[in-house]
Amino acid sequence: MQFKVPQDVQRADRIIGPLTLQQFLISLAGGIVAYAIYVTLAKIYPVIIWLPPVAIIVLVTVAFAFARPLNMSFTKYILRRIEFGLLPRKRIWIKASAEIPPGSIPKVDPSKAKKDKSAEETKEDALLEKQQKMKELDKFLKSQNNHK
Repeated sequence: MQFKVPQDVQRADRIIGPLTLQQFLISLAGGIVAYAIYVTLAKIYPVIIWLPPVAIIVLVTVAFAFARPLNMSFTKYILRRIEFGLLPRKRIWIKASAEIPPGSIPKVDPSKAKKDKSAEETKEDALLEKQQKMKELDKFLKSQNNHK
């Protein structure tokens, strides 16, 4: 049996035409804000007054909904730019004192240390024994190959 395996599982699903749900909601919110500003200002003021705020809102909405600078969302891009501006660009190493604060090094019980060493020696012995068995098996297999 053959099954279809999804190839791009990270891509957002298209909900309305070519728009993802997030793009649609951002566009809807920006459109509502721009329309509200237009309705309130267009009754009283001429085009030169209400057009700049509406245009700014529309441009910001389009940027947040559709722009993908450096292949990341516009929101993530803005946050990374802010982080880049706030964090230092050069890191300087400052040598600290060589004193170790008391209590930072755990005390070791000598009897436990001996047990740990014996456990390490046991592991080494087991490893050597395995290596010896592997050599013997290798010799046996080579001798079986030569007889054929």
